[in-house]
Amino acid sequence: MATKWNLDPTHSEITFKVRHMMISNVKGAFNAFTAEIEAEDDSFKNAKVSASVDTASVDTNNADRDAHLKSADFFNAEQFPTITFESTGLADDITGNLTINGITKPIELEVEFGGINVDPWGNTKAGFTFEGKIKRGDFGLNWNAALETGGVLVSDDVKIAGELQFVKA
Repeated sequence: MATKWNLDPTHSEITFKVRHMMISNVKGAFNAFTAEIEAEDDSFKNAKVSASVDTASVDTNNADRDAHLKSADFFNAEQFPTITFESTGLADDITGNLTINGITKPIELEVEFGGINVDPWGNTKAGFTFEGKIKRGDFGLNWNAALETGGVLVSDDVKIAGELQFVKA
C-alpha cells in the first residue's frame, strides 16, 4: 500500500530566474502551492508526485512586474489560476507533465533526495531539492520587447528550482 506524503509549505519554496536585458537574472517565487507524493517505500523510487501552484501568488519583489506577470501577457492568472505538475517517472531525476496557461509539455528536473528525519513533534519528514530549465515560449508566455542594441528584454529560458519538505501522512 502506498504512503502519502503532504507538502510542508512553511519549509518549502519554488523559485525561478529569467535573464533580463541579456545582462542579469531576475529572481521570483510562487508563495502559494501544494504538492503530494505517493510512495511504496521510503526510497521514493517510482513515487507519484503531483503539484499545483497558484499563478496569482507570483512574487518578484516588484508590484508592477508582478501585475504584468499575472496579466494575459504572461500567466493570465484570471483564466489559468494554477500551474500543475504530474510526474510520469521518478528515479535520479523526475519526469512529468507541466501545465502552464492550459498548455501541457513534458519536462525533466534534476532531483536530490535530502533524506528522512523526525522533527521534535514526532512528524516524519522527507526533503527534496529540484532544479531545471524550461522554455517559456513552449507554454505561450511569448511577450517580449526588442532591445535597440540587439537581443530581447526577457529570455525564453527560465530556470526553476525548489526546496520541498514533505510530512508523512
